[in-house]
Amino acid sequence: MTQTKHLELSQVGMEFPTPKGPFIALENVNLNIAQGEFISLIGHSGCGKSTVLNIVAGLYQASYGGVILDNSEVNEPGPERAVVFQNHSLLPWLSVYKNVELAVKQTKNGRNKHEIKEWVEHNLNLVQMTHAASKLPSEISGGMKQRVGIARALSMEPKVLLMDEPFGALDALTRAHLQDSVMEIHAKLGNTVIMITHDVDEAVLLSDRIVMMTNGPKATIGEILSIDLDRPRDRIKLADNPLYNRYRHDVLRFLYEKQRKIEPVHSTQISSKKQAKPNAA
Repeated sequence: MTQTKHLELSQVGMEFPTPKGPFIALENVNLNIAQGEFISLIGHSGCGKSTVLNIVAGLYQASYGGVILDNSEVNEPGPERAVVFQNHSLLPWLSVYKNVELAVKQTKNGRNKHEIKEWVEHNLNLVQMTHAASKLPSEISGGMKQRVGIARALSMEPKVLLMDEPFGALDALTRAHLQDSVMEIHAKLGNTVIMITHDVDEAVLLSDRIVMMTNGPKATIGEILSIDLDRPRDRIKLADNPLYNRYRHDVLRFLYEKQRKIEPVHSTQISSKKQAKPNAA
């Protein structure tokens, strides 16, 4: 893994206005991410994971600090940062093919009509959805919809792929298949990936590093765990791997021992936060 500085979050803080004054969702978030790294953000609900992701995506402007991608400041959405949401967000009146084609046409990159067609088919093939190219979203399963959402994001040729709990709404078997697909795609393309998850096993299986967030408000990075497991990774073999299980234990210890001490305060603050309606989860 190269250590060339690629994506940098520096002193990132985020405030949301409320009738009772500013709600501080994030404070002093600092993180350097190398080209091609797979980073997972994990923490309890309300710890600001989605806020971090939205700031990197350019959907939010940080109240303090900022984000630098390849020496350029991130201050608005751009095709070099593609987002895969938990909800696939496909346009229901367009076919699988047309949903991906729409994204490609927004970022043509000099392609003519024939090259656009080839590129759409290439990305559908990456997620094994070529067979369903003519189907509408209502005609395919939830797991298939999410595959199309990933294909659509990849078709934009992003430097950074941002994934907000992309498998959270799927059943366990579909989730496992998609996790394997994402690992294969990451190995082929070498994109930088930032993924939000609540699943400890998922984080350890997929990540190069796991960024563990403290409880909000004023959430920040509590610990960063490097995952030194060889790739490609096989979930069956890793189940009995002592190092894998140690990593799982380290994440669980952070989430359910270190953060438990402030849980009563967290619950009260989350209740106030919901009344103010900031998106800090």
